[in-house]
Amino acid sequence: MSLDQTMDRVLARRGEVEARLSDAGGMAPDELATLSRELSELRPVCEQVELVRSLEADRDTAAQMIEESDGDAEIMEMARGEIEEIDSRLPDEMKALQLLLLPRDRDDSRNAILEVRAGTGGDEAALFASDLFGMYQRFAARHGWRFEVMEISETGIGGYKEATANIAGTDVFARLKFESGVHRVQRVPETEAGGRIHTSAATVAVLPEAEDVDIDVQESDLRIDVFRASGPGGQSVNTTDSAVRITHIPTGIVVSQQDEKSQHKNRAKAMKILRARLYDAERARLQAERAASRKGQVGSGDRSERIRTYNFPQGRVTDHRINLTLYKLDKVIAGEALDEVVEALISEDQAQRLAEGGE
Repeated sequence: MSLDQTMDRVLARRGEVEARLSDAGGMAPDELATLSRELSELRPVCEQVELVRSLEADRDTAAQMIEESDGDAEIMEMARGEIEEIDSRLPDEMKALQLLLLPRDRDDSRNAILEVRAGTGGDEAALFASDLFGMYQRFAARHGWRFEVMEISETGIGGYKEATANIAGTDVFARLKFESGVHRVQRVPETEAGGRIHTSAATVAVLPEAEDVDIDVQESDLRIDVFRASGPGGQSVNTTDSAVRITHIPTGIVVSQQDEKSQHKNRAKAMKILRARLYDAERARLQAERAASRKGQVGSGDRSERIRTYNFPQGRVTDHRINLTLYKLDKVIAGEALDEVVEALISEDQAQRLAEGGE
């Protein structure tokens, strides 16, 4: 399909959606919400289509003025100036249109489940996991997203063995999905008397939040255990069996929740995480099939892939997938400069998809 045909199709679809919404009297709430969301997504694309077509029409008009000028120098100069201005602007507007026409990841608009786990490096890895979790919490606050801590397993010295959060807001998954992978830190631990630099790591997983309709979880596929919640060092933090462990028997995925005093709330949180993990597993399977036919992508999506290094002595953050280095480590950890990394990753992904024909 040519670009012109694609533009015609987009404009026609906007007309169809607007017509259906104008006569939405007996429409079901779910259908109304779906069409309203589609229209809000179509509007910026249609505006860009109309801008590009307006520029092309203005260029054609200016070219016709030159043909019909009968040698009038003033008219020809004015028309050539207009053509020159349009020619300098049109490529950028066309690229912007092509980016808007790229198929959106259907999960981009979803909320996300963030999981951060300490990797190699003992206590220092746990402290780094805590730093990363805090970085994403501050990043979420800067974007006006809601950051709900679901579970934290502490080490007792301020580190996190693992931590989970539910992040809700506009395009959360779209902006965080490239954060999945192994994050490595190089720094002198506070406990290091000799001043030697240690290398530690933590693993980040960003999962699109799944709804009940996305994943059909059969009760018969679950084993649910309840137990008494415990804190750092194993001491009991509750006198009732409020903690919940859910095992999905077909896949072996295990989720535990103990932060709430209510067994019911812990079970609801655990089910939310389980659905997200099951949905993510299916998403990863489909991506692996597509990746086999793609020449390149921003990272493999493999959680074992080392994606980024935080070098404290040099104040440097390097993303290895796109060879981006920023000497703004403090601002990245503070959540202030993380957008620079995120935008670069999104731009690289868009460039690769454009080169591969919009896959």
